[in-house]
Amino acid sequence: MFMKIRKAIDGTLYIILVVLMGIMVINVLWQVASRYLVGSPSLFTDELARFLLIWVSLLGASYVSGKKLHLAIDLYPMQLEGRKLRRLNIFINIIVAIFAILVLIWGGANLVYITLTLEQASASLNMPLGYVYAALPLSGLLIVYYSMTNIFEGQEPAEEQGKQII
Repeated sequence: MFMKIRKAIDGTLYIILVVLMGIMVINVLWQVASRYLVGSPSLFTDELARFLLIWVSLLGASYVSGKKLHLAIDLYPMQLEGRKLRRLNIFINIIVAIFAILVLIWGGANLVYITLTLEQASASLNMPLGYVYAALPLSGLLIVYYSMTNIFEGQEPAEEQGKQII
């Protein structure tokens, strides 16, 4: 069951990241082209690129967390096997989930709430900054989901464990 939901989330997140990266590339290309061809850079492209980078970075961190490709110091885990390695992985996933809950979800949700309440808007796009900061709690939720499924994936049926996800 976890694997089907996880596969759907992975696929959706992958598509969202590809689209956001594509938009960011086109945006930056337009900024460079307008600067050199027209002689006047577009006013909104710098801000849009910054906001897209925030979303791509945070959602990308969630995606690689789900793929277990995030940065890690693995000297100690490489020396462990069996039950000890499983316990260490559970501990690491719990610590990651706690961090995501406290910093990304709780802190990010507070930031989104405050900026939306104060009606803070970006300078060029005049877009509410709460929408930009919404990437924090969304990323946090995804990281918590991936951490929890990483803990329980050892309890999935054997035929489910061997399947590749995107």
